[in-house]
Amino acid sequence: MKIALGADHAGFEMKEKIKQHLLTQGFEVNDRGTHSPESVDYPDYARIVGEDVAAGRADWGILVCGAGIGMAIAANKVPGIRAANIHSEIEAQLSREHNNANVLTLGGRMLDEGIAIRIVDRWLNTAFGGGRHQRRIDKISEIETAAST
Repeated sequence: MKIALGADHAGFEMKEKIKQHLLTQGFEVNDRGTHSPESVDYPDYARIVGEDVAAGRADWGILVCGAGIGMAIAANKVPGIRAANIHSEIEAQLSREHNNANVLTLGGRMLDEGIAIRIVDRWLNTAFGGGRHQRRIDKISEIETAAST
C-alpha cells in the first residue's frame, strides 16, 4: 500500500513520527511535505495529498496540521476525496467502515504520539463495510458531481 503523507508546520513533527511508523510497517510512503517546521499554508499540502489519492498515485492519504480541521476542509475540496478528521480509534474505524474515508487528518497539537499512531493503525487496518454504506457513498458522490456542473 502506498500512503501520501503531508503536513503543515504545526503537524511536521507528528508527520515525521507517523512516517517512521509506516515505514517500519512496510508501507510505501510518499512524503509530500512540509519538510521543516517553518510556517507554511496547510491548503497547499492538503491539495497535493488529495490529488495523489484521487488520481490513484496513492491508496490513502494522511494529513497533519494543528487541529486537523483545516486539512480536512481543504482536502475535501478535491473531487473524490472523503477526508475525516479523527480523534479516537473508534472514529478511525467508523470512518473507514461506514464512510470509506480515503484521507485521514489528525491534529498535531491535539493528540499525543501514541494515540495518533493507534489511530493510523486502526484506520489503515479497517476495511470498508460496503452494503448499505455504499449506497450512502454513492449519494455523496452524486452531491459532488452535481456541485461541479
